[in-house]
Amino acid sequence: MFNAMSIAQLSTLIQSGDVDPVALAETTFGTIAAADPAIFITLSKERALAEAEASFRRIRDGRSLGILDGIPIGWKDLFDMTGMTTTAGSKVLAREPAAKRDAAVVDALKAAGMVAIGRLNMSEFAFSGLGLNPHYGTPENPRSTDVPRITGGSSSGSGAAVAAGLVTAAMGTDTGGSIRIPAAFNGIIGYKATRGRYAMDGVFPLAKSLDSLGPLCRTVQDAVWIDAAMRGLTTPAVGRQPLTGVEVVIPQNVVFDGVEAGVLAAFEGAVERLTDTGVKVARVEIPAFDEILSLMSSHGALVTAEAYWLHRHRLESDDALSMDRRVVSRTKLGANISLSDYIDILNARTRLIADVERHVGNRLIAFPTIPHVAPPIAPLTTDDDLFAKTNSRTLRNTLLGNFLDWCGVSVPCGTGDAGMPAGFLLSGLVGNDEKLLSVALSAEPVIRGDFI
Repeated sequence: MFNAMSIAQLSTLIQSGDVDPVALAETTFGTIAAADPAIFITLSKERALAEAEASFRRIRDGRSLGILDGIPIGWKDLFDMTGMTTTAGSKVLAREPAAKRDAAVVDALKAAGMVAIGRLNMSEFAFSGLGLNPHYGTPENPRSTDVPRITGGSSSGSGAAVAAGLVTAAMGTDTGGSIRIPAAFNGIIGYKATRGRYAMDGVFPLAKSLDSLGPLCRTVQDAVWIDAAMRGLTTPAVGRQPLTGVEVVIPQNVVFDGVEAGVLAAFEGAVERLTDTGVKVARVEIPAFDEILSLMSSHGALVTAEAYWLHRHRLESDDALSMDRRVVSRTKLGANISLSDYIDILNARTRLIADVERHVGNRLIAFPTIPHVAPPIAPLTTDDDLFAKTNSRTLRNTLLGNFLDWCGVSVPCGTGDAGMPAGFLLSGLVGNDEKLLSVALSAEPVIRGDFI
């Protein structure tokens, strides 16, 4: 399968003329037709074939737009695409008019020659880390060999589509872990950029003070190329940084609580391999982590407050009857967060970001992306208490980075229970994307070890 290749591998074939972008697009749709129907919500076949034809002509005529020209990409159904309705994984929005223009980042990657295959499934309104969707179906994890397991949310279709080799790359959003969680559960790369790194025009929000974007793909190099194109650059400004002397903090509080033995073993194995290459590791406590969880317990979650404000009119209308009951119940919790609570959360956030910057300095931070592997789907669909507990546990580690405005890359580091992938989350402080990606380029093969 061509789409199971990295961008570098596939682009070499496209640029040399060995793979025709039109034939690739047609093969892609054929593969999707035979795959899990819950991965995509809508396909954009007419648009994709037109974009692929334009790519073919450019490359034939020696006018290639670069390494991304002709590469298939899937878009989470939060991104506007001209002539298509953005549903955000909801039947409620399916009644809305079609978008009149592409989201800014969709337009940017079209300008780099990428071929938009369609829109991918997700947790309704992006408000879950598990990826269940009662409206369009729940994608199954392509890595599972025993029972159907979740792909993780909210970018559930994005994670599954890349892991299953349906598209070479997919775009996600991340408000509390929605890129890094599916990446970890599906054994692929997920890059969450610093909030504000890309234009957000035409992206349906969840919580604007937390929302960020990024690709799910096969390698860190793929993410680097997509990142550059999303910012309108013709070539990336990121190069590989030698690992010798790189300093990494491994927090000793919160992030290892309740971690599964297999996930811990995979993570620590990656740490050992990194130290063998000259990476300097410091294991310290980061007090802000405990304070963030305490703040959520006493004041409520920032994402819940903003999600409630965004959807309050839907929750008070008949629309709520057409929404996922779990999304409705979680969003309604925002009604209990007062204006004073909200301002206290924002003030605490500003202080904690500054505190952590002083504490961490110029170092990167590493810990398991998620403390467990992807759980089975079936129990989560019937037991709402289990759903809520699993959702909180799944989001716990990644949401810390959103609250502190970090950037992060989840890299597969091995397997845990049932042979399911485990993720190694390497994070940088706000705005340190270039350093993070530079180190991740060099660290990826070391972190992966034997994992393919």
